[in-house]
Amino acid sequence: MGEIKRTIFKVPKMDCPSEEKLIRMALGNQEGIAHLKFNLSGRTLTVFHETDVNEILEKLEPLNFGATHVETGKISEVEENLLKLDKAKAEGEKKSEAKVLKILLVINAAMFVFEIILGFIAQSTGLIADSMDMFADAAVYGVSLYAVGKAIGLQHKAARLSGFMQMFLAAFALFEVIRRFIFGSDPEPSFMVWVSLIALIANVTCLILISRHREGGVHMKASQIFSANDVIANIGVLMAGVLVTITHSRIPDLVIGFAIAIIVFRGSLAILKISKNSEVD
Repeated sequence: MGEIKRTIFKVPKMDCPSEEKLIRMALGNQEGIAHLKFNLSGRTLTVFHETDVNEILEKLEPLNFGATHVETGKISEVEENLLKLDKAKAEGEKKSEAKVLKILLVINAAMFVFEIILGFIAQSTGLIADSMDMFADAAVYGVSLYAVGKAIGLQHKAARLSGFMQMFLAAFALFEVIRRFIFGSDPEPSFMVWVSLIALIANVTCLILISRHREGGVHMKASQIFSANDVIANIGVLMAGVLVTITHSRIPDLVIGFAIAIIVFRGSLAILKISKNSEVD
């Protein structure tokens, strides 16, 4: 490894956090960059790096922010110590993310088994669809766990994989709704209500845990979207159970099963979108 240098770039069109985010993603795959320091009011970017300055400029040019090289110099002892502290902080965040994702993985895997069994016993498409959502989430958290601490490019691939996986499970849930609509079902509303309540508690817990890392990489943003969708789906199943009790009809259960399948599908599209838009070649 070479000596770390400090290079200042003038970036005339960088004046808000969105530009900062794009620059961070543009340089995320660049090896030899130790730290980025932004001054939005002064429209300057300071890069602490070992790589060649021209390689950094090549990454910045496609953004069309007008980045130009101002100066390059050696870092001070104070700056070197700050870089070490920043590296230690980043490692701590990675460990924290991994711990949270392990908890989420266990919760969703357990809830998938719980809901899929009781969903078939209760003949509820809502619970079956929600269990598929739980399975998708467990897989997503597993993929996200793999992505923690990896390069941004691998985080994008992990997000895309989880998006396609959720799309497949949405199709399965939709198939189950259609099958039961054609061949009939007799959902048990009491099962729907108390199982969805347990699932709601589990998913709210997951959402609270993941929200603490909402500023993390794209894989963490994907996890937050999934957890938020789960809470909506659980409330829907709960309401459907109440309506089945009142109307003595299977239609509310079929409707919520269909709605959850659509929510899962839209969630997959959202993940694919953020993984694509966040990627800067």
